[in-house]
Amino acid sequence: MTTLTLGSDLTAPAAKSAPAPGTRWLLRLHRPALYGWIGLVAVLGLALIWLWGPLTDSAIEGWRQYGTCDDDGPCSYDQNAIVRYKSVYMYTTGALTALPFVVAAWAGASLFGRELEHGTAQLAWTQGLSPVRWLATKLAVPAVLVAAGTGLLVTLHRLTWSKGDGRIDTAKNWHDSMTLHTNGPTTVALALTGLAGGALAGLLLRRTLPALMLTLGFVAALRVLSDLVMPHLWPAVTQVSSLGDGYRSDGIQVDSGLVTSTGAHIADPGCGPASISDTCAALYDKLDATGFYSSYHPESHYWPLQLTTTALLLAVAAALAVAAFVLLRRTTATTPRAAREAAV
Repeated sequence: MTTLTLGSDLTAPAAKSAPAPGTRWLLRLHRPALYGWIGLVAVLGLALIWLWGPLTDSAIEGWRQYGTCDDDGPCSYDQNAIVRYKSVYMYTTGALTALPFVVAAWAGASLFGRELEHGTAQLAWTQGLSPVRWLATKLAVPAVLVAAGTGLLVTLHRLTWSKGDGRIDTAKNWHDSMTLHTNGPTTVALALTGLAGGALAGLLLRRTLPALMLTLGFVAALRVLSDLVMPHLWPAVTQVSSLGDGYRSDGIQVDSGLVTSTGAHIADPGCGPASISDTCAALYDKLDATGFYSSYHPESHYWPLQLTTTALLLAVAAALAVAAFVLLRRTTATTPRAAREAAV
């Protein structure tokens, strides 16, 4: 690993008299990104407010009209309102899902990778801003903006979804993968993890494009892993149903199979309910099966699952931030003797 040595400018009198750059310097340097973030949050926020208000109201009314239709005659209902709600919900949910990836790409490419590649960071270190303070500022200020903006959008999204839940037939259920995250703090935590991951990738690679690709790949992997791990972070509920009824559960599935007369859980051969055919009934009798079991998370487990997953993601973000500080200290280590030699 190449060590970033700080030259004689660190000890020059001019550096002592120059004002130390900090938050203002960071905001000025990344002003386009700041304006872009504010604009993105504003546009998505307005779209969610529009969806929360008139679009949801009109879609609810459209479904009410559809529910009063007579099957024997023509039906008149506001189909456009239903389709409009579904489209806007899909686009806003997709955009909110993509926000952690946007944050991660910007952090890896622009906030850290490009500055280290072009020497902007090294220049800041010669202007009275220590490397540790530089990294702390570049993590803290964006973290506040990212948490505030993403948190606002997640709140609006949950209000929108809650208003249509049970009143709009085509509304997504609570455990839909995208809705599950965009309705809770895991999206905020994933965005902050992307920021910390971008810092570590930028310091490690010190190049724009490689840091961007590494950070995006890391956030994508973390999103997939969070979906796989989340169901196992809280005890699931097990429901048993008869062989004729099949599985009876509604939520995040954890495990399923057959229950024997001794209470043991065995694998389901996939024949289906015993009422389907005599063949299935004979197979279950041979296996000594008495019913189906399903381990799952009902809607009442939503917040426990959200909070445990959020805590896990924030722990990963903290570990990445600590690793970034450790790496920065190692790559900018300069002894007094080395500084004197550099001055000569």
